[in-house]
Amino acid sequence: MIEVRLQKFLAECGVGSRRKMEQFITEGRVRVNGQVVTELGRKIDPSVDKVEVNRRPVRPAPKGVLLLNKPRGVVSTLSDPEGRKTVSEFVTKHYASYFPVGRLDWDSTGLMILTNDGEMAEKLMHPRFGFERVYEARVEGSVPQAALDKLRKGIRLSDGLVQADATIMSNDDNTTWVEVRIKEGRNRVVRRVFEKLGHAVMKLKRTVYGPFKIGRLQVGQVRVLTAREYLQVRRKVMTFKGEESSPAAREPKIKQERRPEGRLSDWERERPRLKPSRDEDGRRASREPRSETPRRGRSDDRRQRSSDTKRERDLPRRTGREESGRRDDARRGGGRSERVRRDGPRKEGGVSRGGRSKAPRRGGRSR
Repeated sequence: MIEVRLQKFLAECGVGSRRKMEQFITEGRVRVNGQVVTELGRKIDPSVDKVEVNRRPVRPAPKGVLLLNKPRGVVSTLSDPEGRKTVSEFVTKHYASYFPVGRLDWDSTGLMILTNDGEMAEKLMHPRFGFERVYEARVEGSVPQAALDKLRKGIRLSDGLVQADATIMSNDDNTTWVEVRIKEGRNRVVRRVFEKLGHAVMKLKRTVYGPFKIGRLQVGQVRVLTAREYLQVRRKVMTFKGEESSPAAREPKIKQERRPEGRLSDWERERPRLKPSRDEDGRRASREPRSETPRRGRSDDRRQRSSDTKRERDLPRRTGREESGRRDDARRGGGRSERVRRDGPRKEGGVSRGGRSKAPRRGGRSR
């Protein structure tokens, strides 16, 4: 069996509330296998460990379900800070560990489920599975069929879209009885939906919640399901998969027909330049055959530039006179340069171009 916290186990056994059991543990009034436990986070295995409170053994309460026809003016909780009447006042101390599944408004009546089976209660309340709730509502005015059709398609509320099936049961002078089938348990969802349609709800009674039905249960009366009934209902709840995996609830996918080759769609006919046809693609592919030589990338370009720079660096350098002579030869086809013919042959000791004499100093070494 799965391990559970000690205070949670004691609360499920009906010894007291979880907060009160935490106080018992800190005071040293709880024993596990003969040893006093004062640690709040202690976990036990109810099928193996022996638990005692005030030297008295505590055994787990058997799982079960209670059905209550909640009267008007009762809060759907086990305790109320405002001191109002709660559903816990309709059960005896033997069922103190039972808690309500879902809620009904303070001014609503009808079926309430109480159980100590947490796994089954969690699945019943989880919106993913969508257990159906059936309500009988008395609303103001005459409700037209168009409003019910609108409700079936969906009505947008502040917390999202709501869809429900509704049928008219009877009509009075100024009121209408409507049966509403909905698979959501939002706060006051039925009342808010009809207020959006323009028909205020005067009375609201829940008759069905999943596999549970109110039957002939009178207002304020409690019915305890037998062990056989509890096992049958639990099997239905735990094996229920809901509409999330139902193939009938899924809309079939419509396959789009492929148009024949060469026929343009309306979009292509209006925008021929944005999206060419398949024939133009074929002609373009035939005109531009794909080259077999691989394209050069940036790394190849960098490698080529580095090799050219290295080749230029390895070439022999020319002097300034050789370079000027080479330019004159290229310009005039050979001969001396124009500067040499104009200035005459340069002699040793002459004046340089900058005006300084390059003659060697007297009494010294020539440069």
